[in-house]
Amino acid sequence: MTADPVTAQQLSPTAEVPVTVRASLSPSRAADFKTCPLLYRFRSIDRLPEQPTMEQARGTLIHAVLERLFDLPSAGRTPRAASDLVAPQWERLVTEQPELATLFTDDAEARSTFLRSAAGLLQGYFAVEDPRRLEPAERESLISAVVDEELLIRGYLDRLDVAPDGALRVVDYKTGGAPREAFEARALFQLKFYALVLWRTRGVVPRVLRLLYLKDAEVCDYTPDADELVRFERTVVALWRAIEAATAAQDFRPRPSRLCDWCSHQPLCPSFGGTPPPFPVGPKPADSLRDSRSQPMPPGADE
Repeated sequence: MTADPVTAQQLSPTAEVPVTVRASLSPSRAADFKTCPLLYRFRSIDRLPEQPTMEQARGTLIHAVLERLFDLPSAGRTPRAASDLVAPQWERLVTEQPELATLFTDDAEARSTFLRSAAGLLQGYFAVEDPRRLEPAERESLISAVVDEELLIRGYLDRLDVAPDGALRVVDYKTGGAPREAFEARALFQLKFYALVLWRTRGVVPRVLRLLYLKDAEVCDYTPDADELVRFERTVVALWRAIEAATAAQDFRPRPSRLCDWCSHQPLCPSFGGTPPPFPVGPKPADSLRDSRSQPMPPGADE
């Protein structure tokens, strides 16, 4: 078993994957392995279910609202319009992901409080950007590239802005507060992943990697360069090879840290007295792109 077996159908009906490609990796799964190899195993190999959290659901909802906001004419992209999108987008998400409905069961007041909290976070967005002055080139866009001839790296961009001179700005929305040191590296890792894909597929190093922290109404900009992305590519390939070695040896060891406080797999973790399930025998079905948004995230590191 490799990191994530991949087929052309995972990209698009017309995409062609070189015959040399035999695995795929997203920034979320790569970050999982960096954080804790056993967490990677639970999510990517065992495919253990994880109960949605309130923070995860709020992040998913905010992303949906901001994506739809840019469907409106520029003059109509107002705070009121964004707030008006919250309830209908939540209903759409619950229809598409029924497990989200379990967060509230029959508690209408809790649901209303949740929707109000989402609307409040949107005010943080308008404090740092005026969407009436923006026309994104891409939103919620799947991008992918092949590195080391055998590894497909791919992920979803929240937003890509393209300047008249062709300069690229990658924008990622974060619904938590500006990160503490433990989470900052993960956020930048994700954006460098996207920058590498864009550079390899479009021949342009993004001029700006931008994190928008809605809770604190803060902007964090980072400027990568080609030499840095070359080094980062080596890091990604090394991670993949480490994943393959761990898979071959069936050896994914826990790496305890402060992030364990938010892990839903503690009962199965040896660090907490648990026992992992038997290692799966035989190949699993190819993993579709399981973005970080589909996984619970610790406070301050959420999407």
